[in-house]
Amino acid sequence: MTATSSRRWFVAGDLNGFFGLVVDNLSILGFIAAALIGIFGFPAEIVYTRMFPGTAFGVLVGNLIYTVMARRLAARTGRDDVTAMPLGLDAPTSIGMALLVLGPAFVAYKQSGLDEQAAAIATWQLGMASLIVMGLLKFVLSFAGDAVTRLIPRAGLLGSIAGVALVLMGFLPLVETLRSPMVGFVTLGLLLYVLIAKGRLPVKLPGVFVAFVFGTVLYYGLGALGLGAPGFHWPEAVPLQIVLPWPTLGFLDGLPATVPYLPLLLPFGLLMVVGGINVSESARAAGDDYRTRDILLAEAFSTLVAGFCGGVAQTTPYIGQPAYKHMGARSGYTLLTGLFVGLGGMLGIVSGLVQWLPLAVLAPIIVYVALDITTQAFQATPSKHATAMVFGFLPSVAYMLAIKTGNPGWIAPEHHAQLMSALDGHGLPELAVIVTLGNGFIMTSMIWTSAVAAMVDGRLLRASAFLLAGAALSLFGIIHSVDPRGGIYLPWALEGLPRIIAWQFIGAYLALAALMALLSLQRQPRPDAAAA
Repeated sequence: MTATSSRRWFVAGDLNGFFGLVVDNLSILGFIAAALIGIFGFPAEIVYTRMFPGTAFGVLVGNLIYTVMARRLAARTGRDDVTAMPLGLDAPTSIGMALLVLGPAFVAYKQSGLDEQAAAIATWQLGMASLIVMGLLKFVLSFAGDAVTRLIPRAGLLGSIAGVALVLMGFLPLVETLRSPMVGFVTLGLLLYVLIAKGRLPVKLPGVFVAFVFGTVLYYGLGALGLGAPGFHWPEAVPLQIVLPWPTLGFLDGLPATVPYLPLLLPFGLLMVVGGINVSESARAAGDDYRTRDILLAEAFSTLVAGFCGGVAQTTPYIGQPAYKHMGARSGYTLLTGLFVGLGGMLGIVSGLVQWLPLAVLAPIIVYVALDITTQAFQATPSKHATAMVFGFLPSVAYMLAIKTGNPGWIAPEHHAQLMSALDGHGLPELAVIVTLGNGFIMTSMIWTSAVAAMVDGRLLRASAFLLAGAALSLFGIIHSVDPRGGIYLPWALEGLPRIIAWQFIGAYLALAALMALLSLQRQPRPDAAAA
């Protein structure tokens, strides 16, 4: 009998780890379903029988790989306390996919004349293709992850996602939370008590699990008594059925539709690579020396598998590996989680659980995740870069305003004359600036934060290089797109008002880049003189 096979597959701590990891994954699946069905009116049957099985299968594959990696590490080192890397659905990008890609795409497809079913299928294919794009990016960057982290400062990487977290993942779900305030606000308060204040509960169960159960019981209890929020109704049960996540080439039909969303998808994939590097370092500090490249490749492979099999949310190693280690979890908890989520997704069990979780209970968890992501960004970033990071939040505000104003079609040719005649002498039309600033907001945030952080560090030529990159990206609409949908284009194809706006933004980046380059020619003060 080998050393690997002689080790126990399960220990008592694996049960605690299992509950924590499963709740995390169910909450994200629940929010995807609640957002698509409840906010955008997406057909539930497509979500539960097309999107969920493949998404859950990616979680199964990734957790099986990490389980094997943990057992091999234990055999190689002769240790019995090796903890597997936890893998699940990434909260920020999964929520971003639902709110910023899939939901708006579904609405756009319906507005283009497709019926609801055809629009839902086209959106599903877009989701699959998006996962393939992000998975391929992660696969390529798995071999160059360290170079990426050296090129872009931590403030730029973490600040861009923190802006998304605070403005979009925090504010928009908070609105959903307060649409049923007696349930949502109480659930949010309970979560803040157990997760931030570290308060004690009368039962020895995971705090998030208790909040789930308490909020759900409160929601349906108030509804049954006629005290629920206006519009309360019992969910329509989707018939449970076995759906195997067979590989499909349907993503090929969705690939052309990913082009307008590349400014979102590429940063999403990049952030997962950086996150994978960070969690590998975290596990190494806790005593489990996993090879970073192997962690990243497993993450990329599971995302690609999910995309090929109909999934719409990417997987990622979770940052809490040391926490699971402190729970006493080893390698059994990832195996249990993978089997429960993966097989449950195929058998309809996950869908059955998720469809009864109300949005008023799920949204507070997302609000907490947003607060936690933003807080961690500040804690992990040098304090001198804090203002640069906050500056990078502002493009996310512009995108939120564009969402709430319906992303007005100000660029439609019939509006150009009206907008030009309404200019007040202070510059470009206000709505045009908001929409243009919001398009490609994550990459814009990365560039802005990185440039200002370089200025703070006295590296003005580096700041100039980031600004030149911003000009190049603006040239093709990767950021500051003047296409209403945020699509990319060839600059010479623009005309009229869009051309004016595009070149104004490009010129702004070029002018500031030149200024930083000129300022760099000054004699820099010596460190001891600056300190004095």
